Amino acid sequence: MRLPESVGLLVDIVAVPSPTGHEEDAARMLADRLPRFGWETSHLDGAGSVIATRGNGDKELVLLSHIDTVPGGPKLFVNEERIEGRGSVDAKSPCCALAVGGGAVEVPRDWRITFVAAVGEEIDSRGARFRMPLHEPAALVVGEPTGSNGVALSYRGRILFSFVAEDSGAHRSGSPGPMSDTVLAAASMMQITENMGKGYSIAIMEMEGHEAGRRSASITMDLRTPIGAQQEELELMLNETAAAFGVGLNVIEYVPPHEVHKSDPVIRAFRTAIRDVTGEPPRVLAKQGTCDFNVLSTWGCPMGAFGPGDSKYDHSSNEQIEIKEFLRGIEVVKGALPKVMEAIR
Repeated sequence: MRLPESVGLLVDIVAVPSPTGHEEDAARMLADRLPRFGWETSHLDGAGSVIATRGNGDKELVLLSHIDTVPGGPKLFVNEERIEGRGSVDAKSPCCALAVGGGAVEVPRDWRITFVAAVGEEIDSRGARFRMPLHEPAALVVGEPTGSNGVALSYRGRILFSFVAEDSGAHRSGSPGPMSDTVLAAASMMQITENMGKGYSIAIMEMEGHEAGRRSASITMDLRTPIGAQQEELELMLNETAAAFGVGLNVIEYVPPHEVHKSDPVIRAFRTAIRDVTGEPPRVLAKQGTCDFNVLSTWGCPMGAFGPGDSKYDHSSNEQIEIKEFLRGIEVVKGALPKVMEAIR
């Protein structure tokens, strides 16, 4: 079976497992292959992310996706129509589409392009956070699965927190104990979130507890927040809930929601390229997840998210992408990037 070189790159990267914290083998393979696709330099940075560059102009266009995946997933399967395997959608297809497309476009004299295949996105965005002080880009494209006919202009935020409790031990008949207290606090937060309106959702990520001797319990929850949600108000609500049930609160991470306007130069460029390549009206998406798009919003530059692949397969046991969808995504990237650089003077 003969596959295009770009598809071969994706197959080879999907074939190398890269769960968060174990990305090095896949990252080194990608870094070694990028010069074949037009990149002038390629290396791993101090966080382990792949960094590649083209051009040396004053204005920088950053293309950032991630090479880490969640654990598990299907074994690699490839035929002439599709690629199945962990990361084939989230986010190795978007990552490779940016790498191939970004390596193919002409770089104007006053521009340079930096490609980043970041580590750690699925846990704490450590790769993106490592790059934050190192760039002042004029524009940013984040590689996430939107489908080759879609571009994302917003992602919800998240607040990751734990309710915790402990005591020196007691009989359950007289004192329900820390596990009961944290469960009640978590149940209350789920009810509160349900009543908060559109755009809010919450899920329990992890629970642990010990009942014998010194009793302890912890419940970690992931609260997703819409555009307009305020960190101070959310943390006040969490503190009030913790106090009501006599448990402690640990806020582990806060990531703000972020949205750009549909007239943003990056969004506009991808809308035009999608129409040119697919012949379809572009879908402009407000995504429900949280990703490096949120983390890097502090750069304050025009930005958008794009990548081939259907996000319904994210993290699934049958994660897969059609090869024609991946190839369309590359063509959209090749059509959009020159428009981004032309629009920003």
